[in-house]
Amino acid sequence: MIRFKERSTENELMDDLSLDEVQIKAILKDITVANRWLGGNQITINALDRMMASHPKKIYTIMDMGCGDGSMLREVASQCKKKGVEVRLIGLDLNSKSIKIARELSTSFPDISYLQKDVFSLKPEEFECDILLCTLTLHHFSLQEIRTFVKKFAVLTNIGVIINDLDRSKIAYALFKVFSKVVIKTAVARHDGLVSIMSGFTKNDFNEFAKSVPEMSSEVTWRWAFRYEWTLRHQNT
Repeated sequence: MIRFKERSTENELMDDLSLDEVQIKAILKDITVANRWLGGNQITINALDRMMASHPKKIYTIMDMGCGDGSMLREVASQCKKKGVEVRLIGLDLNSKSIKIARELSTSFPDISYLQKDVFSLKPEEFECDILLCTLTLHHFSLQEIRTFVKKFAVLTNIGVIINDLDRSKIAYALFKVFSKVVIKTAVARHDGLVSIMSGFTKNDFNEFAKSVPEMSSEVTWRWAFRYEWTLRHQNT
């Protein structure tokens, strides 16, 4: 792989909490459209199917960390309904405007609830779940913050964690430049997509993060289109 040697530390424009709701809605819509075209959310869906199949339960509580407009949880809800799997879905995001948009878009999904929360403030006795999802969120944070997140994820979950994030690839960067000109409408999403790729990861990065939670088994798999699927499981389950 042709890679950027170091992760970018540039801030993404959409992380600016002063953006108004109209701007955020347009940016999140672009991200959802890009994921649909590139099959990004399906990586999480497939990993979730495998994790539930190996840990059968009557009902699952699934938490999505950094849920954005809720598109990931709506796909999970639809998939589980088709398969007859009962779920309780919780979306968490630090941005109150994203949470408002997620609620508006999820009115026909009674199994989904949304909360504005900072992951660092979560307590296991209040927010325990079976499986925690984290899609395209970790790359917004520093390496030390990610290690802290992973430790927190471990204590919040009973079964495991599914993380879906970007490969720090120069090829992905070049391809996204072309793709975004055709598909992405907002300048912020085009800019942030490139910054996101430069802030992405290598397989070794995830293996290093896994050392923060030695009590969990770790598996890292490269997926098209330039994503990594990282799953953590409690070894006593």
